[in-house]
Amino acid sequence: MAERKKIDVDRLDLEKMKEKTTENPGLLPYAHQSGSAIIKPEDKGKITGRAVAAMHSQTDMQMAQIYQQMQLLADQAKTIKSRVEVSERIYQSSIGFEPLINHHYFLYEKEDQTDFLSMVAPEEWGKKKPFSKFIAEVKLLADHTWEVIRSN
Repeated sequence: MAERKKIDVDRLDLEKMKEKTTENPGLLPYAHQSGSAIIKPEDKGKITGRAVAAMHSQTDMQMAQIYQQMQLLADQAKTIKSRVEVSERIYQSSIGFEPLINHHYFLYEKEDQTDFLSMVAPEEWGKKKPFSKFIAEVKLLADHTWEVIRSN
């Protein structure tokens, strides 16, 4: 058997040993026993960097979605504005009949720069055309605005 060394109690520096122990070992930021789990300090800069990168990625994606929605709304507003403009022009033109909702009509400009609405398509007129310029094929919508189907 191996010879055991005896501990000389008189030679022990109890104050120095007290510095290496604690009453609350669970609060130590490192493993305090040989069988304890390994605790590696994390690089806080790395953790923060990953979190900030993830945050930017997520918010950039959300901002792109909001931008697409704004673009869609802007396009819808332009379409409505265009319908209002053509509708005002049609309502200021000469209309010799009562237009029906969801029917197609044709807007023309005469030689004297006045407009008229007709049920006759440009290709249906004979040799003598009562207009100088075909402006648009339009459809009356339920809200009494006009949608341009085709234009010259």
